[in-house]
Amino acid sequence: MDGTQIRWGSAARLEAVSILAARAGMIVSPTKVGYIVMAVDREGLERKFDAKQRSRSKPGVVLVSSMQMLRRLAQLTPEIEALYQRCWDEDVLLGCILPWRESGIAMIPDDESVELVMDNRKTSCFVIRFGAPSEVIAQDLWEQYGMLTFASSANPSGMGNRGVLAGVGARIATHADLLIEADDYVASIQPDRTENDRYEQGVMVSMVDAEGRLVPEQHGERSVLPAPTLIRKGLALDRIMMMLATSFPTWDYRHGEYY
Repeated sequence: MDGTQIRWGSAARLEAVSILAARAGMIVSPTKVGYIVMAVDREGLERKFDAKQRSRSKPGVVLVSSMQMLRRLAQLTPEIEALYQRCWDEDVLLGCILPWRESGIAMIPDDESVELVMDNRKTSCFVIRFGAPSEVIAQDLWEQYGMLTFASSANPSGMGNRGVLAGVGARIATHADLLIEADDYVASIQPDRTENDRYEQGVMVSMVDAEGRLVPEQHGERSVLPAPTLIRKGLALDRIMMMLATSFPTWDYRHGEYY
């Protein structure tokens, strides 16, 4: 690996924030389900897409540091917000496809980042509770600099990193400014699983229709369509499915549909 490698800790946190706050940076950081690439602006995002050789048609991932931040950035219904709140309170990783609020769009850097952050429906995936190391880096950038942090899995598109830094691949390793190692943290989240069978992603739920509009509230009624659609299985799948079943009388399971 040619990028600077550092063990997770206070020094790594400071270095990561310093690199990203200076803009144009791209780092690799640990989460509950493996390693991600993090960037804050157009140049960093361009570097991410180049390093991953990833399709630009997929929704951007926005790392959310608090429920207050989520409310400022994304359009929500009370039912969707309640699902997020429960996951927040129970420390459950969740990502939902949502449209942006105007107040959120205003926070995106004015450097044409917007076309790399949203899909063609003007939606993104807003993720919470993704893992302590990357959470505090994103939180520092938001609270100290008012910066949004965007992410993608740190591996060639369509492949996994197995939750080990060595699995991110040579291309990403040589493109990143900093690589933060915390293999033991990743392994601790799923202690009963190995590198071969652990989840390498979080659950993703689409909360929009085909045009990117929020699904309607259900208010306990049956067969309200369009409905939330679970489009990617992952960590805490059973818990999130139970939450969906509790909150939404109608929801769908279509793994991989968006992709």
